[in-house]
Amino acid sequence: MLPAICICLLAAFVAYAFLSSQSPLEDFPNGTVTSSPTVKPYSPTATTNPHTANPTVKPTSSGSSGTGGSSVTSNPSPPPTNTPDPDVPHETDHEKADDYQWNSSQVVDIVLNGNSITTSSPDTSNIQGSKITILSAGTYRITGTLTDGQIVVDTQDKNTTRLILNNIDVTCSSSAPIYVANAKKTILILAEDTVNTVKDVNTGRTDEPNAAVFSTADFTIFGGGQLNVQGNNNDGIASKDGLIIKSGIITVNAVDDGIRGKDYLIVKDGTLTLTTGGDGLKSDNTEDPSRGYIDIENGVLTITAGGDTVEAETDITINSGVLNLKSGGGSNSIISSTLSAKGIKAAVDVTINGGVFTIDSADDNIHSNKICTINQGSFSLSTADDAIHSDESIIINAGEISITKSYEGIESTEIVINGGAIHLTSSDDGINGAGGKDESGFQPGRPGGPPGQWSFVPGDCHLYINGGYIVLITDGDGIDINGPMEMTAGYVIVNGPTSIVNTALDWEGSFKTTGGFILGLGTPGTSIAPAMTASQTSSQCSLLINFRNMKSSGTLIHLQIDNGTNVITFDPVKNFQSIALSSPMLTTGITYQLFLGGSSTGTTLDGVYQNGEYTPTSGPVKTFIINSIVTKFDKV
Repeated sequence: MLPAICICLLAAFVAYAFLSSQSPLEDFPNGTVTSSPTVKPYSPTATTNPHTANPTVKPTSSGSSGTGGSSVTSNPSPPPTNTPDPDVPHETDHEKADDYQWNSSQVVDIVLNGNSITTSSPDTSNIQGSKITILSAGTYRITGTLTDGQIVVDTQDKNTTRLILNNIDVTCSSSAPIYVANAKKTILILAEDTVNTVKDVNTGRTDEPNAAVFSTADFTIFGGGQLNVQGNNNDGIASKDGLIIKSGIITVNAVDDGIRGKDYLIVKDGTLTLTTGGDGLKSDNTEDPSRGYIDIENGVLTITAGGDTVEAETDITINSGVLNLKSGGGSNSIISSTLSAKGIKAAVDVTINGGVFTIDSADDNIHSNKICTINQGSFSLSTADDAIHSDESIIINAGEISITKSYEGIESTEIVINGGAIHLTSSDDGINGAGGKDESGFQPGRPGGPPGQWSFVPGDCHLYINGGYIVLITDGDGIDINGPMEMTAGYVIVNGPTSIVNTALDWEGSFKTTGGFILGLGTPGTSIAPAMTASQTSSQCSLLINFRNMKSSGTLIHLQIDNGTNVITFDPVKNFQSIALSSPMLTTGITYQLFLGGSSTGTTLDGVYQNGEYTPTSGPVKTFIINSIVTKFDKV
């Protein structure tokens, strides 16, 4: 049986009210969907599995991950995010309430006149031709154009320096047009209804300042105006300390990274449009585990990057916003194995509490080296690799996840699904429990192609399904776990592979079922009924039926109790030769009838008929009694 790697193509999209909830289809009258199921909000105490404890409490090794204090606009509200360590300097020292307040009577005017500069307060600055160096903290309003000049902040003051950009157009051929060489804190204010342009020139220089807007100290961007940045030499906007984007309409084109905050990058709001040859948003402090993080609290972000669109050296936390991300040319591109072109990538944890995401990547859409937690959000994902990947653990509590293209859909050592709605179609495995780092345990892939396969190193992997609504359409294994599986609740449909070397349901050890509904279609010998290899700890019955011949897609599957009570009527989208089923409707001592073909009234939701009446064209292909936890029939 082939080991696990996959692309996933996510299928039908369910209405938002249904998808944004938690455990759809928890109770099915007569085993069928009678209406759009009600989904419950995430509750970490709703199940007894120890792996479902509040996932937003991160390991101590993760360090501080930002305020995370912004409430999520979608419902239900997620659990609280990390609380920063009070002993660690934090960005709350960066932002103060009075940062955005100043005395207009004390504003110093600076006028840019092409190749010269004038100021209303000569004592606070030094002017040399087309270069002005601000020497004192204060508030400065800058207007006009520099054809080749520079604005420098170099002050020893402990107070804040504010630069109000009032329709400026500054080009510098030798350095950063706006350069904060020394300051306690600098705030770049985009005056309302203004358009401000800053651009440098490609000189090939690599030393600092290596961005068109560059700061060595804490830096904030704020205001209702526009800022257009051309980073023709390297980065667009960069801070060697922390960078906060409070608001503004910001457009960046950069040959390398778009916006970089070394210690942290916090986007509180604003409209950001980035086009970069390197990464889009980036925080890259590798020396301090409490730094190097990105927080996105809100905003509209459109990022097209040659590398990663959002990349942090430690954590990424997203509370809300609209993110349209494209990396590495998108999911139809082939990239070098040495290039990282992921959508959202964190070297430690990714926590998503809300937002609307459209991500098209040549590499993983969402990637974490440790823990990836999705508490809420709407996701449309397309990738040439994994849609959601974490080296250690993925926890999905709620949200709507639509994976329209991927190699493997959801991959991690441990996967916990407590809720949400997932639609996924894959060219290989849909949900893959594989140990270690991305591509670990694999033979090398073909040049320019997806990662290799065939030699997954066995690992202590787990899948826990405690709720949610999951629909998989896969060419590889539907669910492939290099370890045990456990299902306590939820609803799962697998339109699995037609090749005998893959399977609809595949695990090592055991599959313990104590609740929920799972239907897996595949080929004989590859679909194993849940708990087939497990101990009798499973309390819910399972059924495996293998047919003599392949059945065509569109051939209705209808299972009922012999008194006519419906268990399921299903319209498969792929050919099948095997049915694996576990349902609360399967009870020992009860007689069941299986029909193939025929027709049904009612409507379908992902192939499941609702509120309909089934009409057979012939008698049952199999009448049987459930006589144990696992009942199996071959060559039907």
